[in-house]
Amino acid sequence: MARKRIREDDEASIDITPMMDVVFIMLIFFIVTTSFVKEAGIDVNKPDSAQAQKKPSATIFIAIRPNGEIWMDKRAVDVERVSANIERLRAESPTDTIIIQADKEAKHGLVMEVMDQIKAADDRLIISIAGETK
Repeated sequence: MARKRIREDDEASIDITPMMDVVFIMLIFFIVTTSFVKEAGIDVNKPDSAQAQKKPSATIFIAIRPNGEIWMDKRAVDVERVSANIERLRAESPTDTIIIQADKEAKHGLVMEVMDQIKAADDRLIISIAGETK
């Protein structure tokens, strides 16, 4: 009777290529489906509010400084260009809520002009004013 010899070179191996393919496809899926928040790019001293609430669904922020500068997507913009920038940012990541982060020393008239520009971009947009909780 012939005896079968087992060589020490023959080891069981697992092919991990299909597993790596699945992990790579999942990574691509999560990158594509993630929505990115478009921050204003500056910090402002927001006024205190007893009724302030968190708005997690917004992806577009507009900051207004006390000197009248308007910031969107980490760059300064003119008040006339706010609606065009909103349309561009909404094309990149659709949202229905815009948050205005106005400094407590910012002029009320400028905040109203920014709100008018937001409504000019789309009158169905929801505008929220950011405030600090007490």
